[in-house]
Amino acid sequence: MNTQIFKDAYAAYLPMPTQLDPHLQGALHHVLKNPGNLIRPQIVFQMAAAYGMSEDSGMELGIALEYFHTASLLFDDLPCMDHATERRGTACVHVGYGESSAILAALAFINRAYALTWRAISAAPPERRRSALAYLEHHLGVGGLLNGQSLDLNYATLPHTRQTTDQIAMGKTVSLIRLAIVLPALIGGASEGELRLFDRVALFWGLSYQVLDDLKDTLQSAAETGKTPSRDSALDRPNIALAIGVPSAVTRLRRLITLGDKMLRRLVGLQPEIAFLEKLRSNLLREAALVDQNSCTARGAVA
Repeated sequence: MNTQIFKDAYAAYLPMPTQLDPHLQGALHHVLKNPGNLIRPQIVFQMAAAYGMSEDSGMELGIALEYFHTASLLFDDLPCMDHATERRGTACVHVGYGESSAILAALAFINRAYALTWRAISAAPPERRRSALAYLEHHLGVGGLLNGQSLDLNYATLPHTRQTTDQIAMGKTVSLIRLAIVLPALIGGASEGELRLFDRVALFWGLSYQVLDDLKDTLQSAAETGKTPSRDSALDRPNIALAIGVPSAVTRLRRLITLGDKMLRRLVGLQPEIAFLEKLRSNLLREAALVDQNSCTARGAVA
């Protein structure tokens, strides 16, 4: 797909009044010109199309979910949380514009995301609207993302085990992947069987991406990842590679990808229009191969 379309929408869907305070305006512009790979709105847009949603609704929902994700990163980078200084190869918002502007910018993205979400689902039947809003609230709220973030911040008081890191990843990472994959299918009227399979794919891929992120934090430099490295070790935060070791984490990553593949094959058999997800799986596999190569280099250096 033409990613420029999504970059343009990401920048345009947050209107700013002419009298906006320059500090907040600067913080928002800083974020909007560094959107990342925008893979989530692309997934949402194609999922929405596969289930009969209009292009406008698919784009609105995709950008809304990306705005929720953006807000979570702004909060995550704050000194009171991860105290990061770099994100996507540039200074974190709080570094250049202050903590208060970063917090207000995050709230601006959340506010706009809810407005866009409502616009996207307004044409759906009432029962689907209710289910979609309940699903969104669960995965963004105290049962999902917020609980995962709180557990992450208090990880030092918890057992440093695979079970604990998985629980935190379920809240912080899997919740957002589930929203990108399952929510548009739910709004579009997917069957209960399809929704269950989508949920399993999102689970396995969400955990996979978290393992990848943990391995990158452990093995790669800021130049390779575009963000502050080794934060998990420095701050005593959950990291599966630190909890069970790099070799075991790599093995777990391969297992999760294999399980996701099984679910995806079943889904494509039921709904051929979602075959585009195979490309996402290929991207995941490619990143896994790079991290696996890093882990082999690291083990070789130790030996």
